Amino acid sequence: MNPLHNAARTVLMDCMALKNGESVLVVTDPLRRGIGEALREVAAAVAGEVMYMEMNARDVNGAEPPAAVATAMCQVDVVICPTTTSLTHTKARRDACAAGARVGTMPGITEEIMIRTMQADYHAIAERTHRIAAILGKGREAHVTTPAGTDIRLPIGDIHAIPSTGMVTEAGKYGNLPSGEAYLMPREGESEGVIVVDGSLAGIGIITGEPVRIVIKKGMAVAIEGGEQAKKFEQIVNGVGQKARNLAELGVGTNDRAEINGTILEDEKVMGTVHLALGNNMSMGGTCDVGFHVDGVLRHPTLTVDGEIILKDGKMLM
Repeated sequence: MNPLHNAARTVLMDCMALKNGESVLVVTDPLRRGIGEALREVAAAVAGEVMYMEMNARDVNGAEPPAAVATAMCQVDVVICPTTTSLTHTKARRDACAAGARVGTMPGITEEIMIRTMQADYHAIAERTHRIAAILGKGREAHVTTPAGTDIRLPIGDIHAIPSTGMVTEAGKYGNLPSGEAYLMPREGESEGVIVVDGSLAGIGIITGEPVRIVIKKGMAVAIEGGEQAKKFEQIVNGVGQKARNLAELGVGTNDRAEINGTILEDEKVMGTVHLALGNNMSMGGTCDVGFHVDGVLRHPTLTVDGEIILKDGKMLM
């Protein structure tokens, strides 16, 4: 096998726990065709039935796939989605899991990222991720600051925290691949403060100039400020509508092999970073249903939960 096929085998056999005779659906688009075909070829040696569906690339993270794809996702044991934008926070993904499928989403994945990150020790990542998720799940309030100017308080009491470990081995479960993050939604309508995105922003890429400054009041982004990248991001948000301004997620990266490179799939997993997202929070138990979910990655964050320091200037202390 070549390196891409070796990585595909890790995805299917280790992370997705593909068993002999199971049915598999690969959902991809023209920009990720090479990865989709490698996954299909590897799956064919084990699965009882392999289907391959190529759709047009969606415009934004969280946009729904075509109805035919959504229907097929509910009729197989394993769904793997190397796509340009994310299907993680879609009704199609939620319905597939409700039907019992194991779903792995790989938004923005490249061959280089897949080959490198699928060599990580996912058992160590899983242990680290569960530890951070347990702290978040027991917390009442999270506080995030950064040298760039982030200063935001997020009420998280009685909210379920989700460990995304990269091990999607049970019916009805899902996760990003490559993985490594613990995350949850803040309580709706309660977060207050300022987010300064200085790492990367989904749909925009690496922040190269002035950071993107987002003012949050009562859990909503009331202002988006900064340079050209901020203006582009605000145009995207305005094009979706008011629900796109919902503060949807607080996440902590736990993957020590991940690097910030402008692909949010990997960027948000970088150990020592925090990411905050706007838009859809339905997959985390929320009520904001919109075809938009965009993460912004913060460099060198200090994260405290109920006064306990979890990250200090980007160094994990727990």
